[in-house]
Amino acid sequence: MEPGERMRLSSASLEGDPREENKLKQGISQDLISSPKLDRYKIARQLTEKAIKEKKIFSIYGHYPVIRAALRRKGWVEKKFHFLPKLLPSGDDDSAGVTEHKPADGKEKQEAALEETDDIHDVMSRLVKNEMPYFLWTIKRDVIDYHNLNCDQVLNHYGKTASFTTKIGLCVNMRNLPWYVQANPDSFFPRCYGLGTKSEKQEFLDDFRRTAASSILKWVVSHQKSCSRSGPGDSGPGDKTAAEDAEPGPVGLAAELVDTACRVCRAYLGQLEHRDIDGPEDAAPALTEAEWEDLTRRYYSLVRGDAFISNSRNHFSQCQALLSKITSVNPQTEIDGLRNIWIIKPAAKSRGRDIVCMNRVEDILERAAADDLPAGDSKWVVQKYIETPLLIYDTKFDIRQWFLVTDWNPLTVWFYKESYLRFSTQRFSLDRLDSAVHLCNHSIQRRLQIQQDRSPLLPHHNMWTSTRFREYLQKRGLGAVWAGVIYPAMKRAVANAVRAAQDHVEPRKNSFELYGADFILGRDFQPWLIEINSSPTMHASTPVTARLCAQVQEDTIKVVVDRRVDRNCDIGNFELLWRQPAVELPPFQGSDLCVEGNSAGPALGGRAVGVAGVPPQPFRGPLTGDGLRVPPRVVRLGDSGQDSPGQGPGATGLLRSVFRGS
Repeated sequence: MEPGERMRLSSASLEGDPREENKLKQGISQDLISSPKLDRYKIARQLTEKAIKEKKIFSIYGHYPVIRAALRRKGWVEKKFHFLPKLLPSGDDDSAGVTEHKPADGKEKQEAALEETDDIHDVMSRLVKNEMPYFLWTIKRDVIDYHNLNCDQVLNHYGKTASFTTKIGLCVNMRNLPWYVQANPDSFFPRCYGLGTKSEKQEFLDDFRRTAASSILKWVVSHQKSCSRSGPGDSGPGDKTAAEDAEPGPVGLAAELVDTACRVCRAYLGQLEHRDIDGPEDAAPALTEAEWEDLTRRYYSLVRGDAFISNSRNHFSQCQALLSKITSVNPQTEIDGLRNIWIIKPAAKSRGRDIVCMNRVEDILERAAADDLPAGDSKWVVQKYIETPLLIYDTKFDIRQWFLVTDWNPLTVWFYKESYLRFSTQRFSLDRLDSAVHLCNHSIQRRLQIQQDRSPLLPHHNMWTSTRFREYLQKRGLGAVWAGVIYPAMKRAVANAVRAAQDHVEPRKNSFELYGADFILGRDFQPWLIEINSSPTMHASTPVTARLCAQVQEDTIKVVVDRRVDRNCDIGNFELLWRQPAVELPPFQGSDLCVEGNSAGPALGGRAVGVAGVPPQPFRGPLTGDGLRVPPRVVRLGDSGQDSPGQGPGATGLLRSVFRGS
């Protein structure tokens, strides 16, 4: 190409053919590669000047090549951070963060030097080193001075989001949900407790004991049904003689255990109906601590298979009726299962770190008591484990679902139409409480070998797209379940969670944030919200995340950048989930009391004094709680604006109304 043609090309990049401009922005034109450095510098300078004029300067902290490429295609120029450490904090649940400016060795170092010299984007970055970036994408909010940003600088984070992006924050937030939304958190969020105070520990202990009692009723019902299927009679596993079984068999438990469990369940139902407050004085007394310990000990033996309940069929109808009533008022009865398993999580960690499953209350409380924290602080939360999850080929999975918040006041939330499933490497079993079986976080599963007897129909990288999941459901005659049950329920759960957190988040304008919500499906396909992550991982760890993570990042740029210019632009797979209607303050209609002055004179004589030649102005005092303005006590002020003792000012003095109370 002749020099004249290259100059025309550079001119076209600013005024002419958009296709040529795109080539320059992407830095991939073969003509540019072979161009003299002088021409490349001119082209870079022209593009940079245009970007500065249009305020298209951006900075990225973290490994986000998709965001960088998407912005460059739109004419943005990167101002590079020069203070990056060697290691970056990681995303929510995946591999450790990778710095983009780590030292290179050998061939990589030579390639980096070559790129620094020849890449037009590197030249443009040096030209904007003294410019202010107008778009900031960082892996964590604390990387920058959040509170000193200019109002026109866009940031991909909000402040004070811990109210729903930490485990303890979401736990507390869901308890307060009914104050903000007409929804029952127990219908989509497994009940959860902090373990930082005595009252919280007692609430958890009461729940564990109630769940143990209802599990005893479930054992009776399930045992009787299994006996009915196997044949008549009610011979428990402990009816074998020593001759038939040399090993000591299960121990028979007295039927009074069922009576005690029924008594606990009736008291629980009474509490829900407030009969514990208005009920009769002759109501059954609560269990003593010794009785609770005895019930818990025998319950452990029962669910371990070391014991059985004699003559359980005599209690079948009673237990079934009570369970039916409990199910009608407690939507978590089905997911509770029989084992009373709880999952213990660090209050503010991610990526599945230090999470364990336990089914003995004393072990759970002991773990929480091991940390010496100030009163009220909680390092651990305990949440009811979903013992009856939906399985695919006998394997547990969870769903990672993205959503985007572009404003907190008014609240504006976008929901992503695509998501992905993460499978465990092990077949599901409640006999093993190993995290390898029960936690589907990729950061955990990627380090494990796939169990030999796990279905070969599952991918070796342990992920499906939601599209692949819908195909799986379609083949089983359940094609309507995703659109009719799963997807709308996930949308409701996310909307409820962010609406309850709205008052706690800093509603900075010109910020946005992409979040990752994790769900587990019950056997009835109802999704249960487990947690919400800020800075969800965008690492291309598998073929599934390589495609979907790149796609959601590009679509995020469409919503937060393109839509500022064109409200009807393409927004990819995002759809508007919630936009809070604008609320107009009602006009004030209370009594408007004021103090007015009419004339000036040496003596007040009980009248207000104004400035000569200036009509007195009415006072607008503050409102009281009932909407009325409180008339102030009038205080004489001198010309200096200070309170004047004694005679006060002359005709040129000023009476100012100061609200000081009477």
